[in-house]
Amino acid sequence: MLKNKALSIGGGLLLLIIMIAIFAPLLAPFDPYVQDLSNRTAPPFWYENGSWLHPLGTDQLGRDYLSRLMYGARISLLIGLSVAVISGLIGTTMGMLAGYFGGRVDMLVSFLVTTRLSMPVILVALATVAIVGGSLWVVILVLGLLKWDRFAVVMRSATQQVRAMEYVSAAQSAGASTSRILLTEVLPNVMPQLIVIATLEAASAILLEAALSFLGLGVQPPLPSWGLMISEAKSYMFFSFWLIAIPGSALALLIFAINLAGDGLHHLFTPQERA
Repeated sequence: MLKNKALSIGGGLLLLIIMIAIFAPLLAPFDPYVQDLSNRTAPPFWYENGSWLHPLGTDQLGRDYLSRLMYGARISLLIGLSVAVISGLIGTTMGMLAGYFGGRVDMLVSFLVTTRLSMPVILVALATVAIVGGSLWVVILVLGLLKWDRFAVVMRSATQQVRAMEYVSAAQSAGASTSRILLTEVLPNVMPQLIVIATLEAASAILLEAALSFLGLGVQPPLPSWGLMISEAKSYMFFSFWLIAIPGSALALLIFAINLAGDGLHHLFTPQERA
């Protein structure tokens, strides 16, 4: 693992962001929700008028930007993890059933996957959130119910390969139940593919949440979502550029870390790549 540069760098960055998110209440210098209208859009410390009191400046309501950035990492990671879990449970179940049983079950799952792929995720999410209303948990649920197709496709293919192995035939001959075979023989052997897909889907979900929040249909104020921070700062981009650049850079760094870690896991779990 240490020789895998992608996993070392990506995993290290991701671990750092996770630790910042977990210990945000201890690390943040201010309450991210407290406003100070007398100190609005204060520049970061590297500007001439900047101050170390607010190292990354303040937003349009005078809230400390560093504190909001730290707490925003919590929301992004929560959304990425929750969506990956929800969509992973749905897609993995469908894919394993299709790959193991084949026949009509496979045809039904393939039809559902094709139907899902015919609907653009961002448009369906926009329409659903606009009707139901935007909130953190609504965004998580909507994205979780829309992002399962890749899990289903990959798990179907992986299960078909594992199903032909001798240890599965041995378990069937020993009289093991279908559920036992799927959970103890098939699932552990498709777990590497599942982990890689989960990292990619988590990154995709974080970007989609940022897009929805930017359009005003995602996480609602005053929660410090990075997408919402970019949206709130768009009217100040020509006067206080850092208000967009800082959360945008944090979002790009998080996506880069997740994708790099996922690529490293792919090489680690694939014997041909590892060799």
